[in-house]
Amino acid sequence: MDILSITGLILGFGAILIGQQLEGGHLHTLINGPAALIVLGGTTGAALLQTPMPVFVASLRSFKWIFAPPTMVPEEAIEKIIEWSNIARREGLLGLEAASETEEDAFARKGLQLLVDGSEPETIRSILETEVDSKEHFETQSAKVWESMGGYSPTIGIIGAVMGLIHVMGNLSDPSQLGSGIAVAFVATIYGIGAANLILIPAANKLKAIAMERSRFREMIMEGIISIAEGENPRNIEVKLQGYLHE
Repeated sequence: MDILSITGLILGFGAILIGQQLEGGHLHTLINGPAALIVLGGTTGAALLQTPMPVFVASLRSFKWIFAPPTMVPEEAIEKIIEWSNIARREGLLGLEAASETEEDAFARKGLQLLVDGSEPETIRSILETEVDSKEHFETQSAKVWESMGGYSPTIGIIGAVMGLIHVMGNLSDPSQLGSGIAVAFVATIYGIGAANLILIPAANKLKAIAMERSRFREMIMEGIISIAEGENPRNIEVKLQGYLHE
């Protein structure tokens, strides 16, 4: 569980709501169904219009990474790679066939299968680099869906504000209708700007950071597998891969 994400959400919304109370306002004044419908519906519609279906579906699935990032333990991955290297030195590359069948990580499994098949190091690098780049691009595109929604949201909020003001202007002769129109106008703006700056844009930036981290993790595995293919000493492989670890 990502404590920073949870803390950030609580702190961001808490500061606004508490500030509203301290200024003498009431929380119920910030709840407005029509304003929420305009902002959420309009923002989602704009995102759907610009995004291919596979990318949009992936963006929904990856949103959970903000609170529960995918597990990546580089230290454990390095230990496995060193173990594979020792097996290859003792039994040859065919000795990794059992590991290739039981490995859970799909990317590492593909690399092991290439090793077992006797592929040349440059061939392995070419194949795995293509996959690294492809996955990084797709995951980054998924994150950009939320970034684009963060760009649309304030504008849709302004549209809601204008619609509220139109409603107000059309009912100047009926004072009882003025309050609801003004409420939609201002609350829609708050929803649009708040959603963009408290949720959507920060979420997009975190997802892009996770995508880069996952890409770097795959690069580490790729370098380890290529080093095994080149017959490097396990100790040298370990020293090389430790360069991927955070200080």
